[in-house]
Amino acid sequence: MIRGSIYVGLSDLLDQDSSSYEYYYSLPKEIQDKIKEKDINTFEDMQEYVSKIRGMGSVT
Repeated sequence: MIRGSIYVGLSDLLDQDSSSYEYYYSLPKEIQDKIKEKDINTFEDMQEYVSKIRGMGSVT
């Protein structure tokens, strides 16, 4: 995969990008659940969102 590629959704991203898959499943279940609620379709979006969650303690 080329870094920065955009996928249709989280499921597609996890199916097509091994780095995203490994990163996602290394996260705690609570964070995985929050990611599922968002429109995440790039590895970079996922990393940014997780950083935001960890930095704020919670995300609205």
